[in-house]
Amino acid sequence: QVQLVESGGGLVQPGESLRLSCAASGFIARLYAMGWYRQAPGKQRELVATVSQNNRIDYADAVKGRFTISRDNAKDTESLQMNSLKPEDTAVYYCNAERFTTYWGQGTQVTVSS
Repeated sequence: QVQLVESGGGLVQPGESLRLSCAASGFIARLYAMGWYRQAPGKQRELVATVSQNNRIDYADAVKGRFTISRDNAKDTESLQMNSLKPEDTAVYYCNAERFTTYWGQGTQVTVSS
């Protein structure tokens, strides 16, 4: 059974940090590009960051310099280190794996508020 399970979300104040993790199972994750997307209330889901099978990394302009994506192929995991969080980063964050098909996690809530 294919699964992507996110963890690490929560409520933080502006300027603080969070680290999201995603554990993959049921497929060979190292063969897939992996990424993080987010969806804020009333908005469409948007790309946050991606890391390819050979570790090419891309970020949305809104998170460049603040967020860092990484993957560990030995553990079938990926992570998103989020620093200097802003209220506009508030969203449900989804883990994603893509090759010829796309898998999604169930999402984890990140709320940035004072």
